[in-house]
Amino acid sequence: MYDVALLIERALNPLDVDQIISLHEGLDDSVTYHVLLPVESSASLMAASMGAIGGQMMPLTEPSLIDEVQDEIVRSGQEELDATAELFAAKDALVTTQLTEDDPVDALAELVTSTSAAEAIILTQSHVVQEFFHVDWTSRAKRRLHVPTLHLLEHVPFSAQR
Repeated sequence: MYDVALLIERALNPLDVDQIISLHEGLDDSVTYHVLLPVESSASLMAASMGAIGGQMMPLTEPSLIDEVQDEIVRSGQEELDATAELFAAKDALVTTQLTEDDPVDALAELVTSTSAAEAIILTQSHVVQEFFHVDWTSRAKRRLHVPTLHLLEHVPFSAQR
């Protein structure tokens, strides 16, 4: 068994899945893709939103609002994971999925360890500033993980990635 840990920023599309699978064609072992999608916690989102509107924290009149927001975040994230898993399944690929509210690189490191992944692939949109300062997910993962780590731009053909 050859395990690959995937950290994604949003649902993959058919191009992404085709490209990922093509990287492992010809392996003698069967490949299992372990897909990890980070989601924000509603509490941190609300705190950031309050900071953006002036830093005044007002008491919530409905405490259940945070729970409702979190339920929606998790539901949306799970829908993205399910759609991604369906694309892998349509290609007869083995896949597991997981949501996390933890730091994405910490969660990826835990996933690599728990699955004994042979490699990690991180799919994101381009984050020029973070990449320049080497604080993006891939740079952080390469410093932390002890497996080959590849960064791919999501929804972009290999030929257009440099």
